[in-house]
Amino acid sequence: MRRDTLFYSLFRQSPTLLFDLLPNPPANANAYRFDSVAVKEPKFEIDGVFLPPNNSDIKTVYFCEVQFQKDEQLYERLFGESLLYFYRQRRLFNDWQAVVIYPSRSIEQSDSYPYRAFLKSDQVHRIYLDELGELKQLPLNVGLLVLTTANEDNAPEQARTLLNRTQQEVIASNEQQAIIELIITIMVYRFTQMTRQEVEAMLGLTLQETRVYRDAKEEGREEGREEGIAKERALVMRLLKRKVGDLPEAIALQLEALTIDALEDLGEALLDFAGLADLDAWLKQRGAGEEER
Repeated sequence: MRRDTLFYSLFRQSPTLLFDLLPNPPANANAYRFDSVAVKEPKFEIDGVFLPPNNSDIKTVYFCEVQFQKDEQLYERLFGESLLYFYRQRRLFNDWQAVVIYPSRSIEQSDSYPYRAFLKSDQVHRIYLDELGELKQLPLNVGLLVLTTANEDNAPEQARTLLNRTQQEVIASNEQQAIIELIITIMVYRFTQMTRQEVEAMLGLTLQETRVYRDAKEEGREEGREEGIAKERALVMRLLKRKVGDLPEAIALQLEALTIDALEDLGEALLDFAGLADLDAWLKQRGAGEEER
C-alpha cells in the first residue's frame, strides 16, 4: 500500500495536523502551509515540507517523513535531503525541525548510531502511532492518522467511531464532509478488495452522506429535475443489486414508480437489507403506508 498519497491528502486538508502530534508546536501553527518538494542535484523526494507564513517572526521549516516500511537508510536520506533543502533556502528560515511518523517502533532503522545527536536533540521528533493512546481520547485529526494503522478486524469499528465523533464535534457541514471523505478514503486503502460503495455500506453511511449520491444530485440540478431523478433511481438500483442480487421484473416495476422522497428513504433502508425478502417487505410496508394516507 502506498501511504504517501494518503498522508499527503491528510496534511493538505489540515496542515495543523502535524503540530497536533508535537508536544511544543510553534505559536503560529495554524498559519503553516503544506507542500511536497523535490530537491535536485542530487534529487531527493521529501514527503512533506511545512512552511511558515512569510510575515511571521517564527521562521522554522518542518520536514515530515511518513515511514511504514523498514528502511535501513532512512536517516541518511532524511537528514541529507532536509539539510540540503535548508542550505539552499537558508535566507528564508532561521531553524528547522524534522518529524518522522512510524506505525510502531519496530519499523525504526536498525543502526541509528551515526545520527544520535540529531535523534536526541529537540530538532527531531519520532512519532509512533500505536503509542498515542486510545482513539476515542485522541484529537479527531490525530485519530485519522491512527486509523491508517488499524488492522482489518478493528478498522471498521474505529472508522465508525471517528464518523460519529465527526458528526458530533464538527459543526461546519463542509468541514464535516471533508473529514468523512478522508475516513472513507483511508478505508478504501485498507480494504482494497471492496468497492467504495461497499465500504460506505460497511461504515453505515446513509446514501445522502456518500459522494456518489452528492455527485448524482449535483448532476441532477444541472441537467434538470427529471433527469436528476432518473440518475438517483439508477444509483439506488445499482446499490440494491449489490445488496440483494438481480431484481425480479415485478419488483423492478415497483421501484420505477417510486417518488424522489421514496427513493431517498429506500437509499437509507437498503443498508440494512440482508436479501430480497427485506426489499419486498419494505415495498409492502411502503405501499400500506401510502394507502393509509
